[in-house]
Amino acid sequence: MFTLILKLTISFFAVMNPLGNMPIFISLTNGYSLEEKHRNARKAAIISFIILTVFLLLGNFIFSMFGITIHAFRIAGGILIFGIAYNLLHAKTSNAQSPHQTEQREAEAKNDISVTPLALPIMAGPGTIATVMSQNSHSLKQVVSVFISYTLILAVTFFLFYYSSSIIKKLGQNGVNVISRLMGLILAVMAIQMIAEGIKGLFPSL
Repeated sequence: MFTLILKLTISFFAVMNPLGNMPIFISLTNGYSLEEKHRNARKAAIISFIILTVFLLLGNFIFSMFGITIHAFRIAGGILIFGIAYNLLHAKTSNAQSPHQTEQREAEAKNDISVTPLALPIMAGPGTIATVMSQNSHSLKQVVSVFISYTLILAVTFFLFYYSSSIIKKLGQNGVNVISRLMGLILAVMAIQMIAEGIKGLFPSL
């Protein structure tokens, strides 16, 4: 069982890419207080855990109930990520620092990123959900192994997000701005790739 968990953990690490997601988190939380960053990191990890667990147990049922496929899910996730990438490329996340916003409106705007796009579709994205769902009809041993594996990677992701502020201090504001635009470009490419894979899955004859 240990070998299976190790194999699955490596797979989830590659699919979820916590090291690659850390700069995205830094970009999306540009201008946030330390407490807000910690709260968003914690909330995103918890929501991602719930999403993946639900799809581990009920993924096939959910998709069949709504008559959707993982390919359509990839396309929708790609479109959503592309919208986020566009904002990063134009540095629109810096609006969170406006002194004319009320605290309540700032809190509402900042809390949104923990659900979308952090938890879904960046952390618990189509690739991760597809990996989870591919195991949910197998033995109990395999289901438990999958559960342990993605939980470990989510814990690593949370740790990297939680301590991202120390990285920001070393980079400085200019460094963060450069990372924001770079991550925007990378996210845009990821979005196109997700959409292309979804279209290929829906129309294999193309």
